[in-house]
Amino acid sequence: MTADEALAILDQVLQQEHLSDVQEIVFRQCWVGQTYAEIAENAGYDTGYIKDVGAKLWQFLSTAFGEKVTKNNIQAVLRRYQQTHPSPPTARLSARVEAPHPLPLHPTPSPPHPQLPLPPPTHCDWGDAIDVSSFYGRAEELQTLTQWLTESHCRVVSLLGMGGIGKTSLSVKLAQQLATVQSQPFRHIIWRSLRNAPTAAEMLADWLRCLSPQPETDLDLPEDLNGRLTRLIQELRAAPCLLILDNAETILRSGEYSGYFRPEHEGYGEIFKRLAELPHRSCLLLTSRESPRPLMVLEGETLPVRAMRLSGISEAEARKILQAKGSFAGTPTDWQELTRRYGGNPLALKVVATTIQELFDGDIAAFLAEGTTVFDDIRYLLGQQFDRLSHLEQGIMYWLAINREPMLIAELQADLIPAVSKSKLIEAIGILRWRSLIEKTANHYTQQPVIMEYVTERLIERVCQEIVDDNLFLFIRHALIKAPVKDYVRDSQIRVILQPLIDRLMEIYPNKLAIEAQLNQILQHLQREYKNTAGYAGGNLLNVFRQLGTDLTDYSFAELPIWHAYLQDVPLLQVDFSQTHIDRSVFAQTLGSILSVAFSPDGQLLASSDADGEICLWQVADGKQLFTCKEEQNHWVWSVAFSPDSRLLASSSEDKLIRLWDVNTGECLQELAGHTNWVFAVAFAPQLLDNSDSYLIASSSEDQTVKLWDSTSGDCLATFTGHRGGVRTIAFSPDGEWLASGSSDQTVRLWQTQTGLCQQVLEDHTDTVRSLTFSPNGQWLASCSDDQTIRLWDLSTGDCERVFVCNSRTWSVAFSPDSQFILSASDDRIRLWEISTEEPIRSFEGHTGMGLTVAFSPDGKTAVSGSDDQTIKFWEVDTGRCLKTVKGHNNWVWSVAFSPDGQQLASGNEDHTIRLWQLATGRCIHTLEGHTGRVWSVSYSPRGQLLASGSDDQTIRFWQVDAHDASAKGSKVGRCIKTLRGQTRAVRLVVFSPDGLILASNSGDRIVKLWDVSSVYADKPEQATMGRITAGRSGEWVSGQCLAVLEGHEGRVFTIAFSPDSQQLATGSEDQTVRLWDMTTGICLDILSGHTKPVEAVAYSPDGTLLASGSDDGTVRLWQRDGDGSVQLQATLNPEVGRVLTIAFSADGALLAIGGSNPVSVLWDIKAGKPVATLSGHSKAVQTLSFSPTGQYLATGSEDETIRVWTIDPPTTWKLLRAARPYEGLNLTDVTGLTAAQKATLKLLGAVEF
Repeated sequence: MTADEALAILDQVLQQEHLSDVQEIVFRQCWVGQTYAEIAENAGYDTGYIKDVGAKLWQFLSTAFGEKVTKNNIQAVLRRYQQTHPSPPTARLSARVEAPHPLPLHPTPSPPHPQLPLPPPTHCDWGDAIDVSSFYGRAEELQTLTQWLTESHCRVVSLLGMGGIGKTSLSVKLAQQLATVQSQPFRHIIWRSLRNAPTAAEMLADWLRCLSPQPETDLDLPEDLNGRLTRLIQELRAAPCLLILDNAETILRSGEYSGYFRPEHEGYGEIFKRLAELPHRSCLLLTSRESPRPLMVLEGETLPVRAMRLSGISEAEARKILQAKGSFAGTPTDWQELTRRYGGNPLALKVVATTIQELFDGDIAAFLAEGTTVFDDIRYLLGQQFDRLSHLEQGIMYWLAINREPMLIAELQADLIPAVSKSKLIEAIGILRWRSLIEKTANHYTQQPVIMEYVTERLIERVCQEIVDDNLFLFIRHALIKAPVKDYVRDSQIRVILQPLIDRLMEIYPNKLAIEAQLNQILQHLQREYKNTAGYAGGNLLNVFRQLGTDLTDYSFAELPIWHAYLQDVPLLQVDFSQTHIDRSVFAQTLGSILSVAFSPDGQLLASSDADGEICLWQVADGKQLFTCKEEQNHWVWSVAFSPDSRLLASSSEDKLIRLWDVNTGECLQELAGHTNWVFAVAFAPQLLDNSDSYLIASSSEDQTVKLWDSTSGDCLATFTGHRGGVRTIAFSPDGEWLASGSSDQTVRLWQTQTGLCQQVLEDHTDTVRSLTFSPNGQWLASCSDDQTIRLWDLSTGDCERVFVCNSRTWSVAFSPDSQFILSASDDRIRLWEISTEEPIRSFEGHTGMGLTVAFSPDGKTAVSGSDDQTIKFWEVDTGRCLKTVKGHNNWVWSVAFSPDGQQLASGNEDHTIRLWQLATGRCIHTLEGHTGRVWSVSYSPRGQLLASGSDDQTIRFWQVDAHDASAKGSKVGRCIKTLRGQTRAVRLVVFSPDGLILASNSGDRIVKLWDVSSVYADKPEQATMGRITAGRSGEWVSGQCLAVLEGHEGRVFTIAFSPDSQQLATGSEDQTVRLWDMTTGICLDILSGHTKPVEAVAYSPDGTLLASGSDDGTVRLWQRDGDGSVQLQATLNPEVGRVLTIAFSADGALLAIGGSNPVSVLWDIKAGKPVATLSGHSKAVQTLSFSPTGQYLATGSEDETIRVWTIDPPTTWKLLRAARPYEGLNLTDVTGLTAAQKATLKLLGAVEF
């Protein structure tokens, strides 16, 4: 459907009404995928104005069509309308085609036409706003603030006052009143607390998601702060909004820098300044104990930036507050004096009321007669109250401040030491509530912000003094951070407790070493005096050491309890944990790339599988690992699924088998054999088989079949055929009547389970179908694909009703239990989509790699995602916050390269580092750090001065390396001298040309970029040139030039090789071809076909006469280059290494080394045409190999985390190189508190037990 045809339909729907010229411009350009910014630039309008026109246009059309219309779903809406209504008159369509509206060069904004509907009621997002149902007084302040916001149209208002004065309550009450007035002065009201100090970028993203006319994900947001702020101002100009930020003092410094922003929050200064100075229709309301400096110079009584400093409440209002707590006796003079003495501070009056009742039986006069201390700071009053508390009551107060979020009684009871009975705990809580020191929300308990802040500071002060004096009490009884809690809570604990404690210690001790010395003295003291005694000191020490960045190698924590230690990212090399009791602590896991996650139907368990052959079972409530099921041959486990009764777990693997596991024991009960290739997916039918206690299991495979199995007998009951490619995914309908399958043949098939008949073939996808899921209500089938879409199929008709555009390959989809939302995992992020609007309403940020799998919990409150960054993340669906991260460690070796002189070997690793190995000793002599993602590829320059690396972090880095100088004292080896940025995807390949002038790179897409790297060298060789492409592409290179972009492959490029004379480049691709490119012109010279699966490796022989290509089809093809430039197939080799992943010629060209998905490499004699050696020793796939320049050695890098250096004659392992694992040598002898699975995991990561 064209834009003109669409407008003709609108003419029919709107009848007498028509779009204005500007509305039609917006409609036409949105129809072809233009953004508002692009439309504004093309048409000469302000972007904010165009966004406002667009927002009103979609509201208008939503009313006309009776459903929500957005710029992203308008095409789907009109298609559905066209299917159910007669076509628009031909004459109207012809008129539109003949006389399209041109874009005005200098348009003048005109009033909207036709008349648009009235704005909807105020949309309120209250965040964590408190309950103000009991609100006293402040009528005058409310009136003034209302006048400032609605009549004076102030842009920024600061509500200032001391802690406890009532700023928060007043801001909520004001917002509630403005939300309910008939005039609706604000379209949006958003209330947010800064208690946990989100960054400025995070706050802008949060606001924009709430304010955007259409739901926005972070994919749509500018990356930089200025871009987000500009977008916010456009939104604030488009519609009047009230933004409220509570507790702004948390982002400000104190002391002599009072009013200035903390370094990590300086972005707020720019936000406040821009919102104060630029014209817009909205208001930012801040509550703070002090005014931010950027606003002070802009404030004025008649200016759009104003401040109100709250004073105390009146005596009458104070009476109401106290009388709500009980009976008090006093004359009017007594009440006035009490109010005056405590400055009319509501919180102070609530706190002191308990003292009056407790000690003076409610007699105000008697209380006043005891002293005349003038209330100056609520902290003084809180200190008086706190000192009156029992140890138990103080402990509760500390734990509530540490926890940062409301706590259950059971949680408090579990944390407290020494242990207390529930009855005593409830009694203590009652006393604290009566003293107005804690509050109850539902069945949870927490503190007001000012009280939490006071208690936190008191905790830091006391613990700091305990460390200095080596006299521990609170340090033993309280955890400074809690390890197995929500990620954002732990981050807050580190920010407001642990780091301030270290800052305080840095003020006392001269340097970090002095602090470590004192902590080491405390460690020895603990081991002498507190062996095997319950307490948090051991965990606290580890967490402080972690925050300091202390090297813990050879430390001993023997015989200490290790509670709440967060050790997921802490190397514990040769550390002694013998005879410790480990409780509620977090360690790294042995996770590879996460391929599948699944919740048990009862919601109690989560299963995961990975590319390392591990299946893990986790307890959802606390994240504890129950057990690990390990594939013997480390094959990739593509899929896991629970039986409907949650008692069985099925897995499907690369080894062609389906396995059934007992969930209670982790025992493998059965292996189902029958497929002839990888088994990609497995699923349980929702009901038992007829007249049996067995479940029906379905599986799908690369062998292009779907099979049905009996879970008890293991018999194959049926085989469904029809797909013309590997079957990547399957799903049962909720009633079990249908089975859907998705394939690399780009189709979805619907099978009748009972008969095995294929009832429908759904063919709208244009690439491999990766995942399928039925909606729980049985109405929809969702499918996702490499074509970057999710499609929603109506099961009653088989029609594709909705298309969700993902902008990257999408690997997994899952329906929410209520069938209203879809969760998706894509190359770039995890998203939550609203089905009714086809819009992403939330983006879950945190993974650093591709999202590969997602699942909803049965109650729909939690989402889980798995990524190839080796993490599993638990998300709170309503807020998008990360609740828990399970972090794996698996240091695969992705790339190896010999230095030109053969003295060094460089490796690119999963752990984001590059290691330089000295071959003579087998030692790692340098670790190059700087990348923030796995390092896919490394390449030495021909003379060995430079090493190039490509990473998941979307950068190419150039490192200074010189094999002759690598281990010399004071060497500059390992210094990153250039970084190439601007890539939009992971850099998978980097290769120097033999002349060293050009670097070829690929980012996992269909193109190869060629870069002039002459400027990177210190000695500046001659500049590279290419005749076809003008050098230099904006934003891609700091000091260099992009010479060419080689385009033509129809699939992703997996491998690159230069010819020895640097005149040609060979590339291998997912499209099963090899292309040869002319390096002078950038023209594709030839396309070599014959492989039946993706080409993973190419290599030229040293004389350039042969080209070898290796493929997932298990073969290597040798291509002969004739004198006339033509290329002919010379031979096809079958090395039996599984999928061929890597190949390399020896220096003399006599041997070809071949590595693949099997844990062996083969040496192939080119002249004899046969293998001469099989190199065995690795335990997993060989990802990379490289011959030394002399041909004497071969290095192989593997998924088993090792590099083997082999001698060629005889072919044997000469050196075994392995980087230290995170827990190498960690002594777990006689450790208690760990499950067998946890202990096994730690041992796989290097731990030992004697």
